[in-house]
Amino acid sequence: MYINITDSDKGNNKGSCGELVHYLDKENRISSDLKPELWFNGTSAAIPSYLVKYSLDQNIAKLCKDDAKFFLINISPSQKEIGYLKTLYGEIGVENALKEYATKVMDEYACNFKRPGVNGEKDLLWYAKLEHYRYYSYNDPQVKDGTVKKGSPKPGEQLHVQIIVSRKDITNRIRLSPMNTSKGKNTAHSQKLGQFDRSAFKASGERLFDQQFGFNRGLEDTFNYANTLKNGNLQERLEIQQQGERLLEQTNSQDKSRKSRTELKLELSSYLKAIPPTNFLEIALAKSNDDPAPSIKKKKRRKKGNRQQQELSL
Repeated sequence: MYINITDSDKGNNKGSCGELVHYLDKENRISSDLKPELWFNGTSAAIPSYLVKYSLDQNIAKLCKDDAKFFLINISPSQKEIGYLKTLYGEIGVENALKEYATKVMDEYACNFKRPGVNGEKDLLWYAKLEHYRYYSYNDPQVKDGTVKKGSPKPGEQLHVQIIVSRKDITNRIRLSPMNTSKGKNTAHSQKLGQFDRSAFKASGERLFDQQFGFNRGLEDTFNYANTLKNGNLQERLEIQQQGERLLEQTNSQDKSRKSRTELKLELSSYLKAIPPTNFLEIALAKSNDDPAPSIKKKKRRKKGNRQQQELSL
């Protein structure tokens, strides 16, 4: 899961958001095979572009000329995550699932400021746009070497969400900047500044995805793993690598155990199949019919009286 916060990909975020809104409407202009995709937030699923621009441009009370007026949040699931969602919700249902997830990500965004009165997405002024494709830019190597034209759609699963969120909360009173990482002189001062932990926000979005959709994410696919290898000190990098090795060994051990049990079952099954069952009743009946016991003839015994008479007569 890739979650990133930028000032703006298109246009200057110190002025009107009109140029960025127009850019994020590009699929409605160039993709004739898709139905027009309207903006959404936590309260509506069909917000027109002009209302997005007007609402954000009006929510800038007491901001100076050089202050940021809005920020862009990019939520990009990996191709593996998108494929997983499609197995759960299908080609159409995955879009609504991703929109619901984006709304919960904005809850995490609001809570990350730790500011009184900013407890969830309903306390923010934000608008999101679902996009189906990504396009090659002049920075891509394929464009530079001439193998792909600028503006061509990138292959694979590219479903993602772009969110424009106002610098001010929905009441137009509280300033909220995700670029402010100041810890402050003390706890009270930090709360007043509204510090924002971007790493914690990205990790929470990843954890939210796994919990909401039951996704089994390996350690090496986590933000914490990649961030530690990139930005951690030597001790932290060694620890995360050792943790990954232990998990790999544990997984291999479990796989071998399952394999051994499966092989034993197969061997036992084949052994039992090789020995036909014995039907003792059938054997008993066969013996009684085919191999009868021999009969014993009794000799006739002469009467003793007759034998004596014969001897006397002689």
